[in-house]
Amino acid sequence: MSLIVTGATGQLGRLTVESLLEQGVPAGDIVATGRRLDQLKSLGDRGVQVRHADYADPASLRTAFQGAQRVLLVSGSEPGARVQQHRNVIEAARDAGASLVAYTSIVNAATTSMRLAEDHQATEALLRGSGVPFTFLRNSWYFENYTAYLSVFLEHGAVFGSAGEGRVSAATRADYAAAAAAVLTGDGHEGRAYELGGDEPFTLAELAAEITAQAGTQVAYTDLPQAEHARALAGTGMPQLVADILADADQGLRRGELHTASGDLAGLIGRPATRLSQAIATTLRGLRTP
Repeated sequence: MSLIVTGATGQLGRLTVESLLEQGVPAGDIVATGRRLDQLKSLGDRGVQVRHADYADPASLRTAFQGAQRVLLVSGSEPGARVQQHRNVIEAARDAGASLVAYTSIVNAATTSMRLAEDHQATEALLRGSGVPFTFLRNSWYFENYTAYLSVFLEHGAVFGSAGEGRVSAATRADYAAAAAAVLTGDGHEGRAYELGGDEPFTLAELAAEITAQAGTQVAYTDLPQAEHARALAGTGMPQLVADILADADQGLRRGELHTASGDLAGLIGRPATRLSQAIATTLRGLRTP
């Protein structure tokens, strides 16, 4: 079986390849694709097939997908360009005769009104109309969206946002990658939409409280109006468009659009999803290690 993992130079794609290997999939059955082959060398050294593929270059996709049986389409990261790029991937998978395209969408894609979801909703529509069997992996937030800034939260004693008391069903990238690997290697997933998220949703105030409890440093949640939140994000050097989208996403969080009680993630990976306390503890250990 030839399993294609796109975006393998990124974190989620790379973790999916690692999960496939951990599950015992022969390295030669895995094709890791990306724009920078040098970043895939370590996988190639382990026997994984590595191929150049650029979402914006249909010819490269057609070459990379030769012999494809199942394809993981890891969503792109360029607002405004993603839908066409995803179309290119879907068409290449179809032309290669792939029996499944699994797509990393966003949780509650069918109902959410977040700006961030628009490209995902359009891509899901493309897949439905493509004639290619598909699975939607609708991921909620990554813990890493927060833990990557843990040192900043500790320095300022604050978590900033505009989510109010909304609850988010976050999980680690590794959890979502394990779910993707399970779909690529399992059967009966065609036509399914999995609402993926952690088992213990939390508010941003509870995030701050958990950091305080584990770090011994007082951290509080500061809830801002959406416009002020966007300005604060842009003030860190973030592009204004991205800042606006993320501040809008906190409004979705406030409305409950990043919450799921489906149990789909634990069901796919065969274990409970990583807990908030575990994610914070792991990150703190890393910060304290010389």
